[in-house]
Amino acid sequence: MRRIAFFTSTRAEYGLLKPLMAEVLSRPGLVLQIIVSGTHLSEAHGATWREIAADGFTIDARVEMVIAADDTEGVASSAAQVLSGVATALVQLQPDVFVLLGDRYELLAAAQAAVLARVPIAHIHGGESTEGAIDESIRHAITKLAYWHFAAAEPYAKRIRQMGEAPERVWTVGAPALDNIAMLDLIPKDALEAFLGLQLNPPSFLVTYHPVTLDDDSGFLAMKSLLIALDAVDATIVITGANADPGAANIRSALRDFASSRPGRVALVESLGSRRYLSLMHYVDAVVGNSSSGLLEAPVVGVATVDVGPRQQGRLRAPSVLHCGETTLEISQALDTALSSEHQAICARRESPYGKPGAAQRIVDQLESIDTAVRSKPFVDSKCI
Repeated sequence: MRRIAFFTSTRAEYGLLKPLMAEVLSRPGLVLQIIVSGTHLSEAHGATWREIAADGFTIDARVEMVIAADDTEGVASSAAQVLSGVATALVQLQPDVFVLLGDRYELLAAAQAAVLARVPIAHIHGGESTEGAIDESIRHAITKLAYWHFAAAEPYAKRIRQMGEAPERVWTVGAPALDNIAMLDLIPKDALEAFLGLQLNPPSFLVTYHPVTLDDDSGFLAMKSLLIALDAVDATIVITGANADPGAANIRSALRDFASSRPGRVALVESLGSRRYLSLMHYVDAVVGNSSSGLLEAPVVGVATVDVGPRQQGRLRAPSVLHCGETTLEISQALDTALSSEHQAICARRESPYGKPGAAQRIVDQLESIDTAVRSKPFVDSKCI
């Protein structure tokens, strides 16, 4: 039996991993192992480990991580906890493959633990670029620590090969996010309205704003500009919680104040869960902020995206994605364009640069067949690509 271990630390990354976990669980020759950490274990962030359990998965190890600190030193200490805790978990679970998705700082710590424990890593969503976040360098570091690579698009696979990774260990599989949309059991609009406590009267926006970790103020002033622009539109607004990154405390506080002072028009929900989030995306007029979901999921759903600031700069973009600067004027102009009939027609085409559904099956097919008895990872010179 081949043991496949997954590490998850946030609601967003778990939503992408969920179809892969289900695919592993469905195959008789594979054993699913799940290591949970980060905001999953934080009540302040919605204690989303409960969602994992409710989905029918068994959590095999919990790695505590202090996320109250909101500065560089605190984040480094949290990463150290993850390094130690994941190392212990891997020794206990003895997986044959360790699956990591994305580029958060705690993933780099988990990857370090796997290398030290001699557990080979399969990395998903490598080769991408996010110019406004420390995730950029973290993602590429994980690529060099990983043995197998599952890219969401061919330009990203090419970039991984350019980094010296062997072409036979790099696959273009598409984005796992598309699997969730294809399999979605859509929640009716009235049920979502009852959950949110407000009517989704048009125009309506789904807003997520995360810290911009390369900015001196973590994107706080840009977030204030975003709120001013949103407030100028007579719209229904649903806001989800920000990531636990440096600078998140101020952003989260401002979002709470904005929502609480506008009852009946603005709702703030720490974590909607994957099904509610994707269902809500079907009923709003635009996804707004700086989350990757605006680039991955929103175009496939057929909803407009207003991507604010540099956090996602560098990613492949569908025609439905509008990028804008961080001033109130720039954001307001982008909102106006997103709501226009011309842009809504573009969104209805549902174009995406991230392939077709089925990434979970394609990834697990490879995980089932690869040779896991690896001992070294030679660098492949770029002239061989």
